[in-house]
Amino acid sequence: MNTDLIGSIELTASAAIVIAALSIGFGSNPVTRVSIAVWLGIWFVIVVILAATRTLYYEHGLGTPGLGLAIVLPITILCITAARIRSLREAFHRVPLWLLVGVHSVRLLGVSFIILFAAGRLPAPFAPVAGWGDIFVGATAVPVAWLAYRQTTNAGAILWIWNVIGIADLIAAIGLGATSSPGPLRLIFAETSSAIMTTLPWLLIPGFLVPLLITVHIAIFVRLKVE
Repeated sequence: MNTDLIGSIELTASAAIVIAALSIGFGSNPVTRVSIAVWLGIWFVIVVILAATRTLYYEHGLGTPGLGLAIVLPITILCITAARIRSLREAFHRVPLWLLVGVHSVRLLGVSFIILFAAGRLPAPFAPVAGWGDIFVGATAVPVAWLAYRQTTNAGAILWIWNVIGIADLIAAIGLGATSSPGPLRLIFAETSSAIMTTLPWLLIPGFLVPLLITVHIAIFVRLKVE
């Protein structure tokens, strides 16, 4: 079984886990939960279409600027939507912090970056930094979520530190990916570029999981500040 097929299965499963968790957490009733899942599912399908058609591929697509827009635009829409829609705003203050932390356990699949790097399909420092960073955040998500659930002493401080590390890892990965990809922002001229991140199945990472998880990190920061 090749790496791309394994990646397709892993990334689809990860997206399904995150969609299910957030739909349950933010949905106050079955109708709202299904609605949230459907909208997130539509976003997922759009990213798959962009990847399948290579719309963001550097050779004949939008390239790095398009990928940047695919990351920033969903984060902006999600934050505005959660702030403007009353039901979501109210749900935001009810959803358990441990759930918001726990969904990051899917980042254990950062091992895919390490595998792709070992296979010569992704460059350094992008793949090792993104991969090991995700593995660390994913591995610590469950124990940190447990501390948030138990509301133990110093849980708040640990949550702050973990959340800073988690979002910094994603931002670093975006920056290294952009500067390793063919285009106007390229600064790292390794023999292998990060161009495959705009193709199937790997676009699901920067096009879907990264903006969704960054938004969750932002939500955790807001909750920690309020509480």
